[in-house]
Amino acid sequence: QVQLVESGGGLVQAGGSLRLSCAASGRTFSNYPMGWFRQAPGKEREFVATINWSGSSTYYADSVKGRFTISRDNAKNTVYLQMNSLKPEDTAVYYCAGSLYSSISSRISAYDYWGQGTQVTVSS
Repeated sequence: QVQLVESGGGLVQAGGSLRLSCAASGRTFSNYPMGWFRQAPGKEREFVATINWSGSSTYYADSVKGRFTISRDNAKNTVYLQMNSLKPEDTAVYYCAGSLYSSISSRISAYDYWGQGTQVTVSS
């Protein structure tokens, strides 16, 4: 059974930082893209960042570009999201996702496996 488990969420003041982790089990994602998405209350789930299998290619939503960094450790089957200069509008549940496509994508439909999410709250 494939599981993606996020951790690292919490409450932080505006301007602060958090590092999210997503550990995969049940299958290896070392050959596939991984991504982060988020969903704020009353809003649809939206793309945040994605990374290819080797980590050589990344893509970010405009809203987080320059502030967030996605990375991965294939030996640990884990993907990370370093979030700096956090803003109140970054408040959301953050989801890790694993894709079986060969290339990175910002589309929700491109991802086959999803974690349960971790809450990130940024206070002003």
